[in-house]
Amino acid sequence: VQLQASGGGVVQPGGSLTLSCAASGIIVSNKIMRWYRQAPGKQRDFVALITAGGDTNHADSVKGRFTLSRDNAKNTVYLQMNTLKPEDTAVYYCNAVVNGINYWGQGTLVTVSS
Repeated sequence: VQLQASGGGVVQPGGSLTLSCAASGIIVSNKIMRWYRQAPGKQRDFVALITAGGDTNHADSVKGRFTLSRDNAKNTVYLQMNTLKPEDTAVYYCNAVVNGINYWGQGTLVTVSS
């Protein structure tokens, strides 16, 4: 299983970014796919998930601003992030649990700064 995260960068407050997580070795539409983030010096926190059925759940801190979606043909999940705030600055990781094993992407850095 490999998860390839991309799309991070530097953006001003109020801006938008879209992160991608391309998977191999699994079919994302058959799994719960999650995004987490880890700010400097802090623990890794849950951001959002999408179930095999397409239902989504977002952390309270990002509800209404972040949207998780999936492209089954590309075997990729996306995290659309709008109205970004400085406190959204973190390394973002995609995650899948397969047979009880946690698989993580390599992380992509999002910096929100003016």
